[in-house]
Amino acid sequence: METPGTLDAHRLGEEQPSEADIDLYRVLSADISAGVAVVSTSLHKRDYAATVTAFLSVSYDPPTMLVSLYAGSGIGEAIATTGTWALSLLRSKHQGAADWLASPGAPVEGLLSQVPYRRGPATGSVILDGSIAYFELRTVAIHPAATHLLIV
Repeated sequence: METPGTLDAHRLGEEQPSEADIDLYRVLSADISAGVAVVSTSLHKRDYAATVTAFLSVSYDPPTMLVSLYAGSGIGEAIATTGTWALSLLRSKHQGAADWLASPGAPVEGLLSQVPYRRGPATGSVILDGSIAYFELRTVAIHPAATHLLIV
């Protein structure tokens, strides 16, 4: 369920990062422990989202993230098509949403009907309300790795 208002987490934009953006990226990505996040994208007016624990900061200049997604997943295919995605870093209060979005066979239609979110200003991807931070990203490479795709 999309909620009104502005996002309440930190964001780095798609434009050429300023020194302040690079510093912010460094701070936010340093706070990432072995946490849980939701990756999302939107394709043909349909939202895709999945819970992930396999993600990492690759570089702060330029700001670069990597996420691992099952190769046969709808979201993996959607990100490969759109080239843009968002990563919402979750808090413990997001346990229910994380469990739901990690469920095998979760429906695409109505997937986010019970999950409060807003849209990222750069990608239009879903950002979960109350996230610690979020990143809006442009795909620069996709590497097949066994049963997964490493999306950079």
